[in-house]
Amino acid sequence: MAFDDRTTLLRPVPSRSRARVAAVAACLVLGLGLIGGAVTGSWLTGEADGAPSAEALYTATGQAWHNEPVDTLFPPRVKGDGAGPGGADRVWTRIAVAPDTNCKSALDPLLRKALQPVGCERLLRATYTDTTRSHVTTVGMLFTKADAASMGALRTRFTEEGLDRRDDLMPRPYAKKGTLAAGFGDAQRASWTVSVRTDAPVIVYAVSGWADGREVTEPQSADEAMKPGATTAPAQSGLGHEAHGLADRLAVTLRKTVIKATEKSS
Repeated sequence: MAFDDRTTLLRPVPSRSRARVAAVAACLVLGLGLIGGAVTGSWLTGEADGAPSAEALYTATGQAWHNEPVDTLFPPRVKGDGAGPGGADRVWTRIAVAPDTNCKSALDPLLRKALQPVGCERLLRATYTDTTRSHVTTVGMLFTKADAASMGALRTRFTEEGLDRRDDLMPRPYAKKGTLAAGFGDAQRASWTVSVRTDAPVIVYAVSGWADGREVTEPQSADEAMKPGATTAPAQSGLGHEAHGLADRLAVTLRKTVIKATEKSS
């Protein structure tokens, strides 16, 4: 069969070339995506060059109670952007720091029993007040002796059994004479939060109340007090936000501090 110019122009050679180029390009993009995904995944898990591993951070956080100064763990001033009711900003000022201690004298027996599976290495506490000086909040960092699996099991139990919402498992406040928190005792506890960490052997908690020493007959957990429509006195006064917001900011501060220190030493 003879082929003329018109027949030759219909040959699909250019089309196959474009398809081949497109296929190569797709493979290249896919390969880069897989590589990028692997790098991102290793960075998030602390496996990239220069980034501390999750295990290293876990261990370092457990030692922060004696490796980091008190002004780092409990800054004199803490900003809580959007931490108040309706997304209002909060600023807390530290008014008292407790000596580091064990858990026997600082926690109610029932809460101490609930936390017993993870042990108590050290307990650090500080008390803050808000800018209006109408609220006081004690924040505690309980450093445990547990591994990650044990912390995860305790976190699951607290969540499934609602232990963090039981008012007979409220943390105790730290009241210091001569400060605004002098009258902040067990009867003045209004709202609280208990956060069992799984990325570190640490339990961060906070308990809040009024600075005027008024007694509270119906305390409410921070999670409940922060719900829209909550009408209890702790909820309407924002004490749930005080406890949750301050505990959350100091937990983030602890994490950032340990990451920075671990990166420097590696």
